[in-house]
Amino acid sequence: MGMTSDVEQPERVEPVLRVRMARRWAAVRAAGEAGMSTAEYAVGTVAACAFAAVLYRVVTGGSIVTGLTELIDSALATLS
Repeated sequence: MGMTSDVEQPERVEPVLRVRMARRWAAVRAAGEAGMSTAEYAVGTVAACAFAAVLYRVVTGGSIVTGLTELIDSALATLS
């Protein structure tokens, strides 16, 4: 009487791997896109840099600096 083992027979390995691969690819296709691609990262980076440049120009503009200075002066005048 021979002992049976849990190790798959060599002729059974390939079909089992094919089934596992097919299931994995089906799961990947069903999952959808979870992240950004390289092109999307590039567009996002350019948009963030453009927003930062616009924000910098607004904050360093004369009216914002004047308004902040007046606000700080009035707050300091109230405290003294």
